[in-house]
Amino acid sequence: MTSFPLEPSPIHVPDDVLDDLRRRLTATKWPLDAGNDDGFYGVRRTQLQALVEYWADGFDWRAAERAINAFEHYRVDVNGVPVHFMRKPGVGPAPIPLILSHGWPWTFWHWSKVIGPLADPAAYGGDPADAFDVIVPSLPGFGFSTPLTNQPDMNFWKIADVWHDLMTGVLGYPKYAAAGCDVGALVTGQLGHKYADELYAIHIGSGLKLTFFNGDRGWDLSGGNPIPPNLPPAIHDRIIELERRFAAHLATHVLDPSTLGFGLADSPAGMLAWILERWLSWSGGDKAFSDDDLLTNATIYWAGNAIDTSIRTYANNNRYPWTPSHDRTPAIEAPTGITFVGHEDPPGVSTPEERVQNFLNSDRAEWYNHVNLTAHPGGGHFIPWELPTEWTDDLRRTFRDYR
Repeated sequence: MTSFPLEPSPIHVPDDVLDDLRRRLTATKWPLDAGNDDGFYGVRRTQLQALVEYWADGFDWRAAERAINAFEHYRVDVNGVPVHFMRKPGVGPAPIPLILSHGWPWTFWHWSKVIGPLADPAAYGGDPADAFDVIVPSLPGFGFSTPLTNQPDMNFWKIADVWHDLMTGVLGYPKYAAAGCDVGALVTGQLGHKYADELYAIHIGSGLKLTFFNGDRGWDLSGGNPIPPNLPPAIHDRIIELERRFAAHLATHVLDPSTLGFGLADSPAGMLAWILERWLSWSGGDKAFSDDDLLTNATIYWAGNAIDTSIRTYANNNRYPWTPSHDRTPAIEAPTGITFVGHEDPPGVSTPEERVQNFLNSDRAEWYNHVNLTAHPGGGHFIPWELPTEWTDDLRRTFRDYR
């Protein structure tokens, strides 16, 4: 590709949106939240209120916006779906295009720490032969890929079709690379399933089946299965810990996204509480996010009026079940690299080696043409934010033999 086919469109949140946000934050009606000093009932008022007050009077969105606009930004319509994406051109002898798909409650900005090293490896002490032309969209209905009015049924496998049209049709790449985490890993896995011939390879931050949300109880992490009796206490406790971490999230997003969305779209404090719980409990350490980091991503959700449509993606993953595009095995034929992190180790796993073996022993492994499996002892759900160096190294290694 000799020239990029679109004109940049920098991010700018209008002043009246920011003024309305401050007014709503200042007018927050606070519940008593008595007896929640230990956080047993969810986000603590003492923590949330301090963050809300800083969001209203202290947080500098314009500074965050300038940092965001250090990258190129574009907005395009892809078959009726609004798509915003961030881009950094590759610097090297033969950069290949790479599309990065985020999750929930991520935004495109959660990729910001890895974009530079992926696009210009030499500037970060790497090999310029590893360069990518990096494309980082907001998922449809997330961030600035709004308003999602024409396709309210958007889910992960439909997003994969949008991404393929974006990369091959709008941007004109005959072949591309893909990577993703969380919901973005399912999007990327679907690309590797349906469009393997037009991909170099894929790299993901989990190894889920594409049928993860299928079934009558797609909202139930346990699949409706009781906890087996007489388990070792450590394994029993780990099962409970993981289910508590995800149960309310999955059940509410799959079963009542709009009911929740009405409240969160009207109250920035309420929206922040709901996603703050996930940012804190899913990350691998207390210092994964600064207050400015949290509020930058929260403002992206608020300014794009994206909270309702981002949540509904979960319900659509279950309402419109994944069905295969072919019956070949593995289902995901594209060469696949996977990065695992310690914070999400399953019960009975305590080392990186055990994590890789646990995957290989599971019925998930047969879904993938896996060529590069790596586990790290640290890190949480937001892998490229929390472990940017490790993620970058893992991803480069996946693609090195497939350029």
